[in-house]
Amino acid sequence: MAASTQKALAQLRVLDLTRVRAGPTCCRILADFGADVIKIEAPDGVDPNEGMSGARDGYDMLNLHRNKRSITLNLKKPEGLAVFLDLVKTADVVVENYRPDVKERLGFGYEVLRQVNPRIILCSISGFGEDGPYRHRAGFDQIAQGMGGLMWITGLPEQGPVRAGIAVADSSAGIYAANGIFIALLERAQSGQGQWVKTSLLQAQIAMCDFQAARWLVDHSVPPQAGNDHPYSTPMGVLPTQDGYINIGVGGDGQWRALCDALGRADWKQDPRFLTQNDRFTHRPALNHLLHAHFVQQPSAHWLALLEQHGVPAGPIYKMDEVFADPQVQHLGMAEAVPHPVRGSVELVAQPVTLSRTPARITHVLPEKGADTETVLREAGCDEARIHHLRASHII
Repeated sequence: MAASTQKALAQLRVLDLTRVRAGPTCCRILADFGADVIKIEAPDGVDPNEGMSGARDGYDMLNLHRNKRSITLNLKKPEGLAVFLDLVKTADVVVENYRPDVKERLGFGYEVLRQVNPRIILCSISGFGEDGPYRHRAGFDQIAQGMGGLMWITGLPEQGPVRAGIAVADSSAGIYAANGIFIALLERAQSGQGQWVKTSLLQAQIAMCDFQAARWLVDHSVPPQAGNDHPYSTPMGVLPTQDGYINIGVGGDGQWRALCDALGRADWKQDPRFLTQNDRFTHRPALNHLLHAHFVQQPSAHWLALLEQHGVPAGPIYKMDEVFADPQVQHLGMAEAVPHPVRGSVELVAQPVTLSRTPARITHVLPEKGADTETVLREAGCDEARIHHLRASHII
């Protein structure tokens, strides 16, 4: 079935008050699938944390904020708030990731927005939740990684806490927020009413720990650091080769026997230490020692080809340049080119979800700050005199 020119979310208008990573991740999903996402930024000199997300034409901003329109608006001024509420009247979704008290102080809490537009969906992403004893704390990804349990199950045994190499809490909070928005939109189609969607970095990080969190809740067992070894399946993890490293994943007795056949070690299948999954887990250090000694004898490509022939799950361990050189990654289209007025053609990370008729598309990079202000205000019913006054008053 051929892809349609129709955008899946073309009917949605989203007011984007987000910055850093969690909120922009949420809005990026909406924008890539065609929503009209209007990024609202403070005029120069208003925000004391201006520039905290890096250069506007830097890789991170380009990747996070593509497919949006940009307006400037000083929400600290009554006239700026009035313009924002005018925009809310025709919007479907407002996304913000301020600290919970900020929107109330500025005058656009959920009850205010609901009075302006009963169909509005407010999505709030905070560090620790909209209420509770930590609601006023500023939240950052690494803090959530620590408080959510990830750092004590990451790294080598006895190494001490280790942060993940990506912003797990930020990115997952943005994805959960987008899911919440989609659920609220689907429910609104029945009730005609919007609602308040809330998530936090802390909640998202705990949820992402998944089976490790359930291990404590169900069995009251505290998961330890396991390094590159799987918490309970063996052998599953990193093996050194003659020229690097590979991952293998042996998840059951059938795959274990296939691995032994691939390596020409039929004797391992009869070794009482390795007969069952539990046996192999109990004797994991001895098994790892044998595997390491075997795999260092040949280069990675040799082992990967051999294991594939025998149906043993395995894969290379890539640096980032190698990731995007892989033929399967290229086939999946995970790098998508988009023109930039200064940098020329740049490639950004594509959406990892494919729809057969209405796929995501990256059409343009983040425009210059405020490039769409006058256009958006005219769409909201502002006449030229009001726009001129707002600009002269440094509201926009």
